[in-house]
Amino acid sequence: MKDFAGLMKQAQEMQKKMGEAQARLDAVEVTGEAGAGLVKITTTAKGEPRKVSIDPSLIDPSEPEILEDLMLAALSDARRKADEAQAKVLREAAGGLGLPPGFDMPFGIKP
Repeated sequence: MKDFAGLMKQAQEMQKKMGEAQARLDAVEVTGEAGAGLVKITTTAKGEPRKVSIDPSLIDPSEPEILEDLMLAALSDARRKADEAQAKVLREAAGGLGLPPGFDMPFGIKP
């Protein structure tokens, strides 16, 4: 029965650390870029958009497709960076918990 109590304590510790990690994900910001930095999109590590920056030289009403493509590229870059930041924060939260090898964390992240 002592093992069960230890397991419960470890589960509570993990839950606390994951809650703290989720809060940190709201504070971590990443910026995706496209067009050599002419378009920038900043999001949280959870993917929530925070800021869009467009160089005025790109605003051409006769060619909206260029700006649209760059916006999508910048958003994709931001999403990739957000995923990387999220994985790092969650790996750090799981560190030191003594989880068994191969244990899958949320989102498929391995400690």
